[in-house]
Amino acid sequence: MMKLTRPVFFVFFLYFSQAALPQGMWLPEILSTVQDDMQAKGCLLKPDDIYSVNHSSMKDGVLIFGGGCTGEMISDSGLVLTNHHCGLGEVQSHSSVDHDYVTNGFWAMKRGEELPCPGLSVTFIHSMEDVSNQILPYVKNLTNEVRRKKVVDSLSQMIALNAIHGGHYGASVREFYNGNQYILILSETFNDVRLVGAPPIAIGNFGGESDNWMWPRHTGDFSLFRVYANSKNEPAPYSPANQPYRPGYYFPISLNGEQENDFTMVYGFPGRTQEYASSYAVQLIQQVSDPERVEWRGLKLNAWWKAIQASDSTRIKYISKYYGLANGWKKMQGEMKGLDDAGVVARKTGEEQIFTQRIDQNPEWKARYGQVLPLLKQVYDSLQLLQPLADFYGEGFQAPELIPYVWKMKKLLAFFDEKGKVSDPDGLQKALSTLRSEAPDFFKDYDAKLDEQVFLALGASKANATQISGDLLLKQAAQVFASPFCHLNSTLSLLNANSKTLYKMLKQDAALQYALRGQQDYERLVLPYYQHLQTELIGLNRQYMEAQLLVFYDHHFYPDANFSLRVAYGAVKPYHPRDAVQYGWFTTLDGVIQKHLADTGNSDYKVPARLVDLWKEKDYGPYADKDGSLHTCFIAANHTTGGNSGSPVFDAKGNLIGTNFDRVWEGTMSDLAFDSRCCRNIILDIRYTLFIIDKYAGAGYLLKEMKVVR
Repeated sequence: MMKLTRPVFFVFFLYFSQAALPQGMWLPEILSTVQDDMQAKGCLLKPDDIYSVNHSSMKDGVLIFGGGCTGEMISDSGLVLTNHHCGLGEVQSHSSVDHDYVTNGFWAMKRGEELPCPGLSVTFIHSMEDVSNQILPYVKNLTNEVRRKKVVDSLSQMIALNAIHGGHYGASVREFYNGNQYILILSETFNDVRLVGAPPIAIGNFGGESDNWMWPRHTGDFSLFRVYANSKNEPAPYSPANQPYRPGYYFPISLNGEQENDFTMVYGFPGRTQEYASSYAVQLIQQVSDPERVEWRGLKLNAWWKAIQASDSTRIKYISKYYGLANGWKKMQGEMKGLDDAGVVARKTGEEQIFTQRIDQNPEWKARYGQVLPLLKQVYDSLQLLQPLADFYGEGFQAPELIPYVWKMKKLLAFFDEKGKVSDPDGLQKALSTLRSEAPDFFKDYDAKLDEQVFLALGASKANATQISGDLLLKQAAQVFASPFCHLNSTLSLLNANSKTLYKMLKQDAALQYALRGQQDYERLVLPYYQHLQTELIGLNRQYMEAQLLVFYDHHFYPDANFSLRVAYGAVKPYHPRDAVQYGWFTTLDGVIQKHLADTGNSDYKVPARLVDLWKEKDYGPYADKDGSLHTCFIAANHTTGGNSGSPVFDAKGNLIGTNFDRVWEGTMSDLAFDSRCCRNIILDIRYTLFIIDKYAGAGYLLKEMKVVR
């Protein structure tokens, strides 16, 4: 059975360091190295309970949900718990004005009512194995980053193919420590996933954008799905004959609640962190990139929100997209503030001074790493000029949804010669068939008039800087949005036209030509230089990471998040974000109703009448806390990031006590610098989840398949 070989440098640092271990995102296979610290903080689990390839363990109950969230198994019949915002796209896809599951919620009262979710998958990790010795020796002397990447990719593909031997497992090789380590990950993906239940958005996203990334929170951020498998309990395409999946592990659920300073553990798939980046990288993000991206996203979100408020049909089309975009927009604002408040650039500058001093004292280190920081500074100085252009292209120019959509049509031109004759009939027909099949999905959630408003809003902002007249902007918008690619029927008509008509329309279409001109300008004026600098950074950051691992021998290094399976642990804690402000560690249903009854006119704080009635009756059942209140959310000092949405949160015994769904605004800079004084993850109390399922929705039958403990 394959096991992860512990990195030699990791053992080296543990041996030489007596300092207290920091919160981190630990690879589950090496938890034995932090076992003493976990137990000192209250954990009663052994590393083998959390991760094992030899027997069933907690890792078998944690899964990747969709493309960017975590989920957990909570029954022996394939029941999956994740966040409401992770499942909202599926709820929205089944919704219409007549069946508005977004507003009213959805509950399958028996398995036959569960809704298939085409395109949704869940993935379990089977095993992890360090394969660095099969890659690093072959690239050790390669200085050309493009060549190095090709060799790494080739070796990784060979290793992955050899690992699965044609079986049903998936395999991939991922880099860690900026390419100083490589790990083979075997996984199992299930594609028959069905929607079981989701509360109304007024519960599942209570507080909306007003409370997003904020504490205190009262959000019932959960949804339920079920995984189905074939008769052999293996992955299979959707079929009515499939049976609920029997997981290798599912989590017992505790009704005991938690107390301040209790041990907590988060298990999931954190997306991306850059904790070992240089001060120059942090400065670029804080002072250049984040402000630029916040500006462009804000203009788009403002246009969307006005339309969502004015029309139910637009709301159903855009609500999931809106919250997805707004999530990053608000996070970046908190990140800028947190980096500034914590003085992260200055802190990293101080670390770099120590780094330089230690290198200067060691001739071998100085010869090998003496230029890495000066070279990093040169690259980031150049990026100060290019980054705003790259951010505008990604966040501004491509903000109208029509632009990336019509880019798909560009590939059709490759099947014509310069005179408009078809050079590859089979290829053209295949491409047309794909585009025709994809069109209904795009237009189901698209509004051309709203998209034109986005185009005008961003264009007006850019026009202010370039003195483009308003009349010219309006004329340009009218031409672009007169394109047949703005509507489903005209798009399908064009994609079904004869080749002569198709070629003529593609060459004349204003939207496609606008997109191509912008792309060509970017590729000519910005992209080559930007890519060159990014390629330089890959090598420099790998070298800088390698140097930090050696030079800071008294530090503990866990790899940056890369959407691989990780464990974080910490304690339930209040926090003190600024002068004279002290936040408690939990919230209650009383707080929900207080916001609801305040009648401020903020629709983010309105909840269904049934929830108010349950509050009035204090009908909390077994889900109330010992103090008699119904806890909704709590916070703890666990290191989490994007991708941890939906992650299970456990007590010291490994019982499920909550579902991770957010971080506090003051601590969103933890992707770059975790600070236990202000960084907190926000957790939905599992008792509130069960209360909504049972008391609010009347779907208590689902609890019968769970293992609920006290």
